[in-house]
Amino acid sequence: ADGAGELAAALEAEGARVTVAACDVSDRAALDRLLAEVPADRPLRAVIHAAGVLDDGTIGSLTPERLAAVLRPKVDAAWHLHEATADLPLDAFVLFSSVAGTLGNAGQANYAAGNAFLDALARHRRNQGLPALSLGWGPWTRGSGMTGELGEADIARMTRAGMPPMPPERGLALFDALRTAGTGAAVLPVRLDLGTLRSLGEIPPLFRSLIRVTSRRTVAAAGATAAAADLTRRLSALTPAEGRETLLELVRGQIAVVLGHLDPADVEPDRPFQDLGFDSLTSVELRNRLGALTGARLPATLLFDYPTPGELVAHLYARVAPSPAGGPGAVLAELDRLERSISGIDVDADLFAQVASRLEVLRSKWQSLRTEASGEEDDAFDFDSATDEEVFDMLDNELGLS
Repeated sequence: ADGAGELAAALEAEGARVTVAACDVSDRAALDRLLAEVPADRPLRAVIHAAGVLDDGTIGSLTPERLAAVLRPKVDAAWHLHEATADLPLDAFVLFSSVAGTLGNAGQANYAAGNAFLDALARHRRNQGLPALSLGWGPWTRGSGMTGELGEADIARMTRAGMPPMPPERGLALFDALRTAGTGAAVLPVRLDLGTLRSLGEIPPLFRSLIRVTSRRTVAAAGATAAAADLTRRLSALTPAEGRETLLELVRGQIAVVLGHLDPADVEPDRPFQDLGFDSLTSVELRNRLGALTGARLPATLLFDYPTPGELVAHLYARVAPSPAGGPGAVLAELDRLERSISGIDVDADLFAQVASRLEVLRSKWQSLRTEASGEEDDAFDFDSATDEEVFDMLDNELGLS
């Protein structure tokens, strides 16, 4: 591994005797051979499992081979270390897990599953009276550990999610402290930006006690609704050509934010998203951001269905541009607005009953419009207003008993 020689030299300078050995720990036979080489007069006293591989992608793109490549160094290797050392008098058995195993992370279903296993293994060992500590690290600064494989856009995405990277010196200090802190089997040493988390609105339950906001979902939904309403107002005052140009500026700006390295002015309308550097993860993030800004429910395949910024803008304009008053588009726009407003509120029993009643009245009015338009009688039986005698008469007629 990079830096292994320098690390060995530094340890030897402190009086340690260092042996560096290459071994595929997911291969049980290879691990047994390595452990057999440990000198009897210097027995193994601690295990630190820090291996890991990243192969990010949406769930639909994860083949069995891609799953195995990520799970093998996590699941297989850790289990083999557990079995091979279960009878040894270890002082420490430390697993380097990830916060993804607890919170999940976009595009890392395989990695999250592998780290969730490490957390479970630590608890399993504790239950057996064996030493164990699983550290579910958040991201470290670039060049450190698994984060070394991430790009600037990946780090920026984590920072926007309220979890900025941790400096290595801080991580090492936490490692030293947690080994002797008497904590539970699984711990999350994570750096959090509480202000950013608060602004996101939808906070993982694990962190909600840290964020003092009366109604997080209401605040987030109100913000999204306000942004969408503002965009609608702006578009209503513009010609179609001006409206599309406004949406193009919005799309360009969001592309630059998601990719993290483009100037919005450099985004060409006819250049495919794939050529701009979008992958499955950044495509979903752009979809989410545009959905929040426009108020439209957009599919996960948005950038595949509309593969250039220009095509995407045309689609968004058709979805969010105001329709003439009283037209079908206006009705659907109002329904979109209503859906956004109720999706993020805290509902008590009284409010639920009031809204349900109003919606039922609205449904009945809409059904009556359909009946009037078709010129047909709505012969659905009204059980709520019917008398007992009318109910029995209806049943006799339906069953042929009269």
